[in-house]
Amino acid sequence: MATRVVYFNGEFIPELEARISIFDSALMFGDMVFEATRTFNQKPFRLREHLDRLYASMRYAEIDCGLTIDQMEDATCETIERNLPALGGLDVQIMHDVTRGALPLYAGIVREGLAPIVSINVVPLVRHTGSLAQKYEKGAHLVITPQQSVPARYIDPKAKNRSRIYYKLAELQAARMEPGAMALLSDERGFITEGSGSNFFIACHGEILTPRPNDILRGVSRHACIELAGELGFPVREADIEPYDVREADEAWITSTPFSMIPVTRFNFQAVGDGKPGSMYRRLLTAWGDAVGVDIAAQAREYEALATTWKS
Repeated sequence: MATRVVYFNGEFIPELEARISIFDSALMFGDMVFEATRTFNQKPFRLREHLDRLYASMRYAEIDCGLTIDQMEDATCETIERNLPALGGLDVQIMHDVTRGALPLYAGIVREGLAPIVSINVVPLVRHTGSLAQKYEKGAHLVITPQQSVPARYIDPKAKNRSRIYYKLAELQAARMEPGAMALLSDERGFITEGSGSNFFIACHGEILTPRPNDILRGVSRHACIELAGELGFPVREADIEPYDVREADEAWITSTPFSMIPVTRFNFQAVGDGKPGSMYRRLLTAWGDAVGVDIAAQAREYEALATTWKS
């Protein structure tokens, strides 16, 4: 089978050879920005929206990667095209990483030089969505963690950056609270913000609520969900959401690039609604699948079966 390749500063190299120095600013400071999108039927989903956010993140971090957004889009499409023989018809995660480059202190021992490094890689979503397949029917359990979101006045979460150890700490705390539980973060006032890599929604009395876009990553999948809700005639409102509101909600769900939408059927060890995926969630997921030409939950089950013997 063909070997996957990675776009690396204008060249295409084997995936296993794509490495950066231990003296790179990304490793020293978490000083890099990134984007993760995915394909449906091997076509990128809302790629331009992801790239718009990537370039907004670079402006925030004051990184000039040396490529225009059109050049980045072309490089992305070429990366996908070059990897098609190695993908076996599977859908993939598309990852863009942009690091500031090595620190000048180490100029003499870094072979890549000091300029920013741009890499684009594609990895089949077998483990990404396969590991979540059962949650499309059973739902996820979200718990509010002691680790809170970092306020935008410190690190703006609207810029998608790798300085996010607080997400990892929240995940570790959630796993200690209950194996398999997923983290849900809050702000300094106790209002719910986001998951560790997902956006949050509740539905109550026919209205959809999602946290205000202040101290959250304004997800592309969040935006897609809001658009689909509008097409289905569901009113959507950005609001301050308290834990009380989730306990009283009829249903809840999270959105994220790899899995699109997953229902939340338990919150802080209590059932959400009747403890089953709700009707609004199901209609939205169906509409999403119709829009991209993929049965999203069925694909996750297919990938779950593949994951048992998946090597790469």
